[in-house]
Amino acid sequence: MTTLLVAKQYIKSFISKYDVYLKPLMKLILALAALMMINGKIGYMQKLDSISIVLIVALMCSFMPANFIIFVAAAFTILHLYALSLECAAVTLILFVVMFLLYFRFSPKDTLVVLLTPMCFILKIPYVMPLALGLLGTPSSAVSVGCGVMVSYTIGFVADNATALSAMDAEDIATKFRFIIDGLIDNKQMVLTIAAFAVTIMIVYVVRRMAIDHAWTIAIIAGALADVMILLVGELMFDTNVSIAGIIIGTAFSVLIAKAVEFFAFYVDYSRTEKVQFEDDEYYYYVKAVPKITVATPSKTIKRINSSKKKYSGGQSKK
Repeated sequence: MTTLLVAKQYIKSFISKYDVYLKPLMKLILALAALMMINGKIGYMQKLDSISIVLIVALMCSFMPANFIIFVAAAFTILHLYALSLECAAVTLILFVVMFLLYFRFSPKDTLVVLLTPMCFILKIPYVMPLALGLLGTPSSAVSVGCGVMVSYTIGFVADNATALSAMDAEDIATKFRFIIDGLIDNKQMVLTIAAFAVTIMIVYVVRRMAIDHAWTIAIIAGALADVMILLVGELMFDTNVSIAGIIIGTAFSVLIAKAVEFFAFYVDYSRTEKVQFEDDEYYYYVKAVPKITVATPSKTIKRINSSKKKYSGGQSKK
């Protein structure tokens, strides 16, 4: 464990020292990964489905604010859907506008959650988002995660029904609009996932703020179990056709990632907990103090040995 703590201190020192270079690099990697995933999922516009275009746009995102990546990803999505169907692009644009208004109104600090949630869905570990946001965010983070879930299921619906949308007549606009809107509204799996993630965030947030030992670990376990139970009960009630094995395996990986988040964001020594009591003119105060675990990184000392040459004279000294 000491080795991990020393590695943690090295990582934090490295990040703080090279922060000015690491931020653009991380934004470049995130933008590059997001755009490549979008192209791989719905790459209907050939001009955008080019590695050179993706690299140029990702480089531009690395020098812009983090929110800019969300707008670029939304623009790529709408343009790809426009190449498939004008009606599909119009519905998605309206959906994005509504989501962005909710996002900036309720949880503007969760900058990249709307982008990271669909990416986690593609990586088959979406359950890490409610756990991580419950640990690091607030209950309003459920809005951002819900928006990310809607984006993910919208893209998935279009990708699964691309052939049907292309086969419809171009003149039958009303039929296309109705097909897309009904497909999104009647998606019970999307509604169930949004509800499960919102409840998970609430549970993790409430438990990790309790004044009990190992609150964060208990919060992770409680949130993961609640998430799995809600999704499984929803599968039995609404027949959402979710993969039970995928839920269990994905949740297990998500718990490990959440524990890594806990290690870097909140790691304390409960064995040295102190309870302090004091008072003033109006109140008695009962304080529980839990010290953080900190380990000093070993410092390297370099010793320089200068060899001095002694000169001896061959003559005798005079007395």
